[in-house]
Amino acid sequence: MEKNFYITTTLPYVNARPHLGHALEFVRADVIARYKKMLGFNVFFNTGTDEHGEKIWNAATKENVKVENYVKTNAQKFKHLLRDLNILEDIHFIRTTDPKHIRGAQKLWEIVSQNGFIYKANYKAKYCVGCELEKTDSELRDNKCPQHPNLDIVEINEENYFFRFSAFQKKLLDFYSSRPDFVLPESRMKEIVSFVSKGLRDFSISRLRKKMPWGAPVPKDEEHVMYVWFDALANYITTLGWPDDISQFNKFWVNGTPTQYCGQDNLRQQAAMWQAMLMAAGLPLSYQIVVNGFVTGAGGVKMSKTLGNTIDPKKLIAYYGTDALRYYVVRHIHPWDGSAVSDESFHEAYSANLVNGLGNLVSRILTMAERYLLGPVDISEESLPEEWRKNLDSFRIDSACDFIWKRISDLDKAINEEEAFKIAKKDIEKARKLVSKYVKELSIIAKMLEPILPQTSLEIQKYISLNKKPLPMFVRKEMIR
Repeated sequence: MEKNFYITTTLPYVNARPHLGHALEFVRADVIARYKKMLGFNVFFNTGTDEHGEKIWNAATKENVKVENYVKTNAQKFKHLLRDLNILEDIHFIRTTDPKHIRGAQKLWEIVSQNGFIYKANYKAKYCVGCELEKTDSELRDNKCPQHPNLDIVEINEENYFFRFSAFQKKLLDFYSSRPDFVLPESRMKEIVSFVSKGLRDFSISRLRKKMPWGAPVPKDEEHVMYVWFDALANYITTLGWPDDISQFNKFWVNGTPTQYCGQDNLRQQAAMWQAMLMAAGLPLSYQIVVNGFVTGAGGVKMSKTLGNTIDPKKLIAYYGTDALRYYVVRHIHPWDGSAVSDESFHEAYSANLVNGLGNLVSRILTMAERYLLGPVDISEESLPEEWRKNLDSFRIDSACDFIWKRISDLDKAINEEEAFKIAKKDIEKARKLVSKYVKELSIIAKMLEPILPQTSLEIQKYISLNKKPLPMFVRKEMIR
């Protein structure tokens, strides 16, 4: 039976350069996509850029450039980051300014409207441009959004179209009850259930074109453009060709397990708003939402383009290498709770676990193999450890890495205790058996690393097949300045 798997990141806004938080989400989704391919799944992997909305319009206006040119230039920066991160080449990259996407978003609007879930009314609200969300007084601190304290709250008072979000409270709660693992981790599942249980308010899904012209046009109403969330969320199905390519939509959305990575500040949009929109259109819901914790900088403050406290992943890649960055974001930034990141913590992890850990082990084993073995070790196709698979199946890439590095440590310890180089002076055959055992274990480690550190895994497997010692896989460095 054909196995199909769909995975998507959220689409980052193009109002600033890509940062480490974007790299984290891209890499985590890429690891899962590669892992599923290893298991024989047909994989559809989606990402892209969110290019409409007030914050994009404001950023382009501030730089005094045409908004069309602004989004095109910045979208390229995200494409380049995907390349630098060694993300799968067959990834689908959607831009919300793509004509096909806009037509799909308009079709979704039309269906939801025909089904009676869109209406027009006056919209009066306090609005955070940084979050692109309405804010209640209880969510504000000194009339500022805690997530974007450097931005003024905007007060909106105009006629808009609304989505009948309130009509879906019971349906959403019934769905959550039937799928207790719909949102990972469990704490975020409890959070969304609590949010929906308190009651849902209809939300605005349009803006007046004369005030904010940068958005997908509302069908049959030239005075309005779509609110960014209605437009952007539709990408998860328009990337599959919906509503035109129903076969691909059926293959990966209806008959697959559509899985969405998002940040914790996206929980409401992904797990409630988007699911209600799908219900309103009579379409199948997402299969699972995997929620990343925040990456924080100094003082535990969330990294944000708006706050200007981000770390440039391209700088880290240029200095330490692609796989060093991939390793750090999947193992040393907690998947659910997030973690603080600094140049010091990155350098320490690189030196201890890649240079002195994995890199040193590869060098030791393949030096012995080249010296003592008569040729390459016959590596049979062994099944990969169940614990490693369970961790990746549950999106605990960090735990999968912990398991791998435990194997690395155990193998290093065995080499120290068994002292094959001493045995070789008296009994070369016994030494060869030990070294062959080490090479086979190193091969299993390399296979487990394949979705996580693809470049490094390929190099290890290559030199095992050549029975040669490689150049240092991770070069010792001073801390980046």
